[in-house]
Amino acid sequence: MDSRPVILVVDDEPRSVEVIARVLDEDFEVLTATGAEAALRHLENNWVQVVLADQRMPDVTGVALLAQVRERWPDIARILITGYTDPDDMIKAINDAGIYQFIAKPWHPDQLLLTVRNAARQYQLQREHDRLSIEMKLLGPTLESRLASRRDRIRQGFHFDTLIRATGSPLDETCRLAAQVATFDVPVLVLGETGTGKELLARAIHYGSLRSDRPFQAENCGAIPDELLESELFGHKRGAFTGAVANRIGLLEQADGGTVFLDEIGDVSPAFQVKLLRFLQEGEIRPVGSNESRHVNVRVIAATHRDLAAEVQAGRFRQDLYYRLASVELEVPPLRVRPGDIRLLAGAILDRLCATHGKMVKGLTDDALACLEAYDWPGNVRELQNELTRALVLAGRDRLGPECLSPRILAGATRQAGGAVPVAGGDSGPLRDRVERVEAAILLETLLRFRWNKSKAAKELGLSRVGLRAKLERYGLVPGGAERPH
Repeated sequence: MDSRPVILVVDDEPRSVEVIARVLDEDFEVLTATGAEAALRHLENNWVQVVLADQRMPDVTGVALLAQVRERWPDIARILITGYTDPDDMIKAINDAGIYQFIAKPWHPDQLLLTVRNAARQYQLQREHDRLSIEMKLLGPTLESRLASRRDRIRQGFHFDTLIRATGSPLDETCRLAAQVATFDVPVLVLGETGTGKELLARAIHYGSLRSDRPFQAENCGAIPDELLESELFGHKRGAFTGAVANRIGLLEQADGGTVFLDEIGDVSPAFQVKLLRFLQEGEIRPVGSNESRHVNVRVIAATHRDLAAEVQAGRFRQDLYYRLASVELEVPPLRVRPGDIRLLAGAILDRLCATHGKMVKGLTDDALACLEAYDWPGNVRELQNELTRALVLAGRDRLGPECLSPRILAGATRQAGGAVPVAGGDSGPLRDRVERVEAAILLETLLRFRWNKSKAAKELGLSRVGLRAKLERYGLVPGGAERPH
């Protein structure tokens, strides 16, 4: 079956029809007619993409025929062949028949072929455009439904319940207050040490607010020069400074209608505090290098690890800006006061890391979890994530034991536990059993610190390698912490 475009040539002179058909035959399927009646029959029975009609025909002119084609088959590309180029006639032909193009006599074969190719291509593009337009209309509700579904999943993913914590966690009260504040369109100041998850709380507030279907933009204001921070937040015009090769829309304008999270707000300079205060008062921004101000409507959630009230008292932070930012204050507790959350946090973080790095483990041993829970975590959740990443990369077993942990974690856990790695069995029982548990704990802590190098451990403990081996066998201590004394 011929899949080439179908062309209809109409001319009352058979010789002209034959010559045109010969020029087009290689690229197209060509139908011919010597009158309007035969041409209309072809159109009724065939899928024609282009019609070429001679203007001077005895029964019906080419314009009149093409006008009928336009009325009944408007998608077909219409070409008029004429020996006359009077402007008035051409305008009338375009108005009456919607002519795609004129071909003047005498025509050149290459010109004729190129014109028909372009007309056939236009027909195909128009059909594709119409098809896609119909599909887009049909897909409109589907796309809106998909977008709404994605928004719902994002809201659920950043809901307050997804902030991982154990029952009775100190974080519960913070989340309760944040959920209460979320629906009120007021600025929020989030306080907490570095790495506690202040941005996650800010996202939860955004997705729990009436602005949840609008953008959320975050910027860390710490250690950024004023010029760069101003450009990041307010945008700039091309040529405003060296390197500004194009206009830039600032984060505040990008988040119009949504929320901007300004992390480490306590680190911004006094000069930039003035610019930020002006924005909060007026709701307007002026890109660097521009003389025009733009109004934006955003909710600001700021965060800092500093005590801003003390910074105000010391004169390092503007009091009026502080009050603008701190309509409501929320404090994220550090991880050291949330030891009950560590087991859940470590499990969730480790699952995510396994998926990210493609290395699967079954989890952490009880000994490793005990070490994590005993450590004070000055770097908070961020430090915990980094430690678990390191442990996963170095792990040689399907469970992560204390030997996978960093020396600082083991040493810190030892200090917190009163000089020994936490040991199962507690502090009850006969004196002999309790002494043995302490001895086993000291052995285990020393071996972990020396990465199970028995020579170094024996030297520190004042034991021979034979004596150390005997104690390890007695207490069942092996790398990975699989066995522990009872």
